[in-house]
Amino acid sequence: MDYLEDRERMGSYVGEGKVVCVTGASGYIASWLVKFLLLRGYTVKGTVRDPNDLRKVDHLLKLDGAKERLRLIKADLQEEGSFDQAVEECEGVFHTASPCYFDAIDPQTELIDPALKGTLNVLRSCAKSSNVKRVVLTSSFAAVIRNGKPLTPDVVVDETWFSSPDICRDMKLWYNLSKTLAEEAAWKFVKENNIDLVVLNPAFVIGPLLQPSLNESSAMISRLIEGQTFQNYRTVWVNVKDVANAHIQAFEIPSASGRYNLVERVAHNSELVKILHELFPTLQLPEKCADDEPFIPNYQVSKRKVKTLGIELIPLEVSLKETVESLREKNFITF
Repeated sequence: MDYLEDRERMGSYVGEGKVVCVTGASGYIASWLVKFLLLRGYTVKGTVRDPNDLRKVDHLLKLDGAKERLRLIKADLQEEGSFDQAVEECEGVFHTASPCYFDAIDPQTELIDPALKGTLNVLRSCAKSSNVKRVVLTSSFAAVIRNGKPLTPDVVVDETWFSSPDICRDMKLWYNLSKTLAEEAAWKFVKENNIDLVVLNPAFVIGPLLQPSLNESSAMISRLIEGQTFQNYRTVWVNVKDVANAHIQAFEIPSASGRYNLVERVAHNSELVKILHELFPTLQLPEKCADDEPFIPNYQVSKRKVKTLGIELIPLEVSLKETVESLREKNFITF
């Protein structure tokens, strides 16, 4: 057991007698969120598309406390009223369900409709309930960063940044667009319906995998390891356990409000390769960049607000180590 799980156990039973809902419960972030909520004593109503598909839900059923306090409920993001039963009796609703692909063939159908309609369907169900005290929405740093401002080393990105839908469309960044439109719609809806909403905007999420499938951000590390070269680009990273814990803190801390960027590190791909080489000397890693241009510089992301949730973000080095070990354990990579 690592230090974060230990901390969760020490805070166990904070949620005793409380019922919460987690949408898309079998996903990467959601699986860890369900795990931590159960450790804290909550009863969890988790929505999935098919509760009988053991390939996708068996890892949830095996979690500590699942037998007594986890109920899986069938729900569909694009079916209105589909979440009514799931949010009934719940004090808190964690809406994590949203597709994450970076190579969608039909972006409107695969990404935008499920993200936008799904968010509004969940919020409509919450608006019907008299029990829901707070909704915590899993947005993305993708809904923060694309606003046309230059990303130079002296720039500090904070929670006041919002991605521009027009820029996302022009750049064909369909995942960014889906998360941006969904978050915009959420803020508008909760204002009109007097719902207490807190939004989390995590970077690319890595760390150990609970689910049996390979999620998109973990696959980025897998592709980097298997590549002949690395791309001249910098990316933002955060550990999945911090993201799950931030969701719980955002629900439990009364003063939590607005948006929270969850970014431990901005790192160029060359830095990732260097860290991985130091951690795993036997890994066959790419040795050169895909182009001969100067490396794209990093920028900064403010951690001031996330610290108010009481979270000290796990270092990228630890996250990468956990990711590679988990990928190897689940046979997604071999070395």
